[in-house]
Amino acid sequence: MQKSAVIVHGTGGNPGVAWYPWLADRLAARGYAVQVPHYPGLNTEPIATFLPSALAEVHLDEETVLVGHSGGAAFLLALLEHIDTTVARAVLVAGYCTRPHACEEPVLQDEYDWDAIRSHARDFCFVNSVVDPYGCDATQGRAMFDRLGGTLVIRDDGHFGDHDQPYPTFDLLDRLIG
Repeated sequence: MQKSAVIVHGTGGNPGVAWYPWLADRLAARGYAVQVPHYPGLNTEPIATFLPSALAEVHLDEETVLVGHSGGAAFLLALLEHIDTTVARAVLVAGYCTRPHACEEPVLQDEYDWDAIRSHARDFCFVNSVVDPYGCDATQGRAMFDRLGGTLVIRDDGHFGDHDQPYPTFDLLDRLIG
């Protein structure tokens, strides 16, 4: 079975920004079948209605690596709770599981079945910053790590890419995926 990867952009993003195209190319060069879906409704539509249509767009199996950034990482928590397969790894970059700031976060569920999430990925990796301008910081990474285990990497790199933070490559992430 071929290794695959799904890279999910953050809120207001798209597959062509930040490190997403670079990572997709790196993984494809190593033989991964890479999907980088565009989800314009991510974190604007409630997760309960957004999730079914988003799930229909991706193929997941035991060789899949999921990579999500910011709102895309939060989305992956819901996705992992509601799928019927176990993926190889989930890598959540600048992820969060509770509201990181005062704004609404439709991508978040009111509560999570952490056991179900844990059972649907063989490995987890969380990459967060000490300080993140949106509150997707080390505290959020620690909260997910404490519930799911895996590897927690704390950097001091802001949001790992944003409109005012160019982040065209992400060597650490490439190495973590392997």
